[in-house]
Amino acid sequence: MWSETVKVDGPYHFEQVLDRISMDPVVALNQEERYIQVPLVIEDKPYVVKVQALGTVEEPVFNISGTDGETKIQAIEKIRRIFQWDFSLHALTDHFKQTNISQIFEQHAGTPLVLEFDLYSCLMKCIIHQQLNLAFAHTLSERFVKTFGHQVDDVWFYPKPEQVAPLEYEQLTELQFSRRKAEYVIDTSRLITEGKLNLEKLNEFSDEDVIKELVKIRGIGPWTAQNVLLSGLGRPNLFPKADIGIQKAIQKHFKLEKKPTSEEMDQFSEAWSPYLSYATLYLWRSIE
Repeated sequence: MWSETVKVDGPYHFEQVLDRISMDPVVALNQEERYIQVPLVIEDKPYVVKVQALGTVEEPVFNISGTDGETKIQAIEKIRRIFQWDFSLHALTDHFKQTNISQIFEQHAGTPLVLEFDLYSCLMKCIIHQQLNLAFAHTLSERFVKTFGHQVDDVWFYPKPEQVAPLEYEQLTELQFSRRKAEYVIDTSRLITEGKLNLEKLNEFSDEDVIKELVKIRGIGPWTAQNVLLSGLGRPNLFPKADIGIQKAIQKHFKLEKKPTSEEMDQFSEAWSPYLSYATLYLWRSIE
């Protein structure tokens, strides 16, 4: 066993993090005891790392613990990136005080942008969630993980692309996937195993080039590509205008009679750059 105490610049609202992540039935966490068990893959092996909050919103302190001391440095590095501990929310707070969504940022102050645990599971989750209401989307992703994934210390890991690529489409349609979505999930996994899609390489690309690379793939459109950029790669200035939740949140906040047009969304969001990803997150939070 190993453990490490990490101090983070406040504000950092870990309860808000747990509240949002708790909507995903695959994730192992305890809101009362303020911890989450994170499935990590390090050098192609699965490890569970526990992240527990010890401090306050203004003075955040965390204990990180795991079982394999040899992976400690890599695990901490991954955890820091997933939970965005190296990004100070002070600048964010100051920036949005001057904008037309300052009220939303006050209400959810200290909420960080937390990433998915790895790029492949992020991509699969984005494909599965396409054009579905959130509850059924989580149900489908839970069926996918618990049918084809595996557990370590009672924590679920998404299957690897090598495990999904050989599947028959019918194995997913039996779980209530549409035929088309089953094809997208399996065919994309096959591209990864064949080396035609290198997810790790995406880290080196600009936002525009990531989108260009991903939308070449059948079943991946701009919405999915933007969500991978936001939730998988942690890019700070993404604004998926086609997202229904974003449209609803803007309609509610600005008291519009109908959903905003693309041009209206451009006007409303003009002052939000270079933190559009955080505006996206906080708008989601405002209606969740």
